[in-house]
Amino acid sequence: MKMRESRVLKKLRSGEMVSCFKINLADPRVAELAAISGFDCVWIDQEHIGQDWSTVAAHVWATKSQQADLLVRVSRGSYSDYIRPLELDATGIMVPHLMSLEEAKKIVDMTRFHPVGRRPIDGGNADGAYTALDFDTYLKEANEQRFVILQIEDPEPLEELDAIAALEGYDMLFFGPGDFSQGIGAPGQWNHPKLLETRIKVAEVARKHGKFAGTVGGPGNLAELLSMGYQFVSIGADVVGLKNYCQDLVKAFGTTSTNVSSTSYLEK
Repeated sequence: MKMRESRVLKKLRSGEMVSCFKINLADPRVAELAAISGFDCVWIDQEHIGQDWSTVAAHVWATKSQQADLLVRVSRGSYSDYIRPLELDATGIMVPHLMSLEEAKKIVDMTRFHPVGRRPIDGGNADGAYTALDFDTYLKEANEQRFVILQIEDPEPLEELDAIAALEGYDMLFFGPGDFSQGIGAPGQWNHPKLLETRIKVAEVARKHGKFAGTVGGPGNLAELLSMGYQFVSIGADVVGLKNYCQDLVKAFGTTSTNVSSTSYLEK
């Protein structure tokens, strides 16, 4: 028996682009819908949303049913906050606001098994097929088929960025422009020179050291991001799509005459 392969890692290692969609809503049917639509990866969030673990498990099942990967952005905390999504059989985790090389080393140590790190071993949960997966196979394939992403979204780690990218044991550097813009004192200024420079630098340094580069984007700049070296792009979110759809529907009422006769149908 083998561990379920990561669709994301398979495509990245083949030099292909990976599509990702962010989910804010708790209903796992939304994740299933995104996976049915063809996204390689669905991203749910524990940093800002804090869904309970049964909801995370339901998202895992929903994406697995469509052979898509589930990425969980974890809340910053203890090792258990990082490995619990993996033990539920999420395919990858993303740690927000990485601040230093020392912190990156600790994350690798907490999330990778021997010989890379010292991740606590259980094997009795979904990722280990409830002990049906051979012990040695479990440790080896968990290191190979589950991805760890470090998020660069602050100016503080830039001085050590080259050393962080050179560190073994994780898979991807992910540039987060939103918080980065705030960190440089220019919130929401997406064309700020420092932001543009850093977005390019993160991709360059990641690829230089054999890591993958990820970020957020949209249809308008997708080609540009790919040309920079970003292979993993999260594009769109459920709440954005639903909000836009609802607003478009409401506009119809503004363009349709709502005048009624003095005797309404309720009076008939």
